[in-house]
Amino acid sequence: MDASDRDNHPADRWERKVLERIALEAVAEQRRSRRWSIFFRLLGFFCFVLFLAMLGDWGGSVERFGDGSRHTALVRMQGVIEARGEASAERIIGALQAAFADKGTQAVILSINSPGGSPVQAGMINDEIWRLRAKYPDTPLYAVVEDYCASGGYYVAAAADRIFVDKASMVGSIGVLIEGFGFTGAMDKLGIERRLLAAGQNKGFLDPFSPQEPQQSAHAQKLLDEVHQQFIEVVRKGRGERLKEQENEELFSGLMWSGARSIELGLADGYGTVDTVARELVKVEDIRDYTIKQNFAERFSSRFGASLAEGMAERAAILATRMGWR
Repeated sequence: MDASDRDNHPADRWERKVLERIALEAVAEQRRSRRWSIFFRLLGFFCFVLFLAMLGDWGGSVERFGDGSRHTALVRMQGVIEARGEASAERIIGALQAAFADKGTQAVILSINSPGGSPVQAGMINDEIWRLRAKYPDTPLYAVVEDYCASGGYYVAAAADRIFVDKASMVGSIGVLIEGFGFTGAMDKLGIERRLLAAGQNKGFLDPFSPQEPQQSAHAQKLLDEVHQQFIEVVRKGRGERLKEQENEELFSGLMWSGARSIELGLADGYGTVDTVARELVKVEDIRDYTIKQNFAERFSSRFGASLAEGMAERAAILATRMGWR
């Protein structure tokens, strides 16, 4: 049998096809291995970069300048004032303390853009501003309002030496509220029975699934009036004779005012921005930001909803009894 006969033999052709198939599979496997290798290398590089970012930004602490050069210190209070938020008392107070303690600080500007929030958090910031102003009497603190300085935001601003606004800023909302829902009518239509066991006549205070009790509503109103009066006294203490209470009986009614009107009512002192106050009033244009920003872990958590379950539990617990200045 010659070579051509062997090549055409069925057994030889079958063996050749098997060998070709094995060779092709080997090549394909090598390609897949290379692709997976590249993928895992890129993934490892990404994780390494992420790790470096976490190391560099985990603490979220305020930058410490401390070189003694003259500057205007800036602290930003943005968003809702709440314990776990960007505008928590812990963050704002920490930033203010660092700003006042720096020997180069000629004045502190508190930039405010907040609709309000927790009465407790706002009260803590207000108290600390008064303490810092007494400790550093030669370092003034000016509040500069951006879009909003309402409710708890204004509670904080009232402690400043002077308040500056834009003519279209929203200022005021000096009031307190408790908000919630009542589901009793919907439960009756759906045939749902509420079973609440409690030790204490008012332990189910303002429960959204139970009928509203007149005595509980009256007690809630008493609480609101008490905290509202605290708010009013803080504003009177901070603004003093600049307030035009006699010109507007609704000053403490919870209404908001434009920046222009707030100046007329004595709620603010004039127009200004962070830059204009630093340049024209402080006369030190070098502005240094002491704001304590969210760290990497907090940003990651807020972006991907790691605290979603906790937040939902809190919302459910205070659904009918949330009290705040906003």
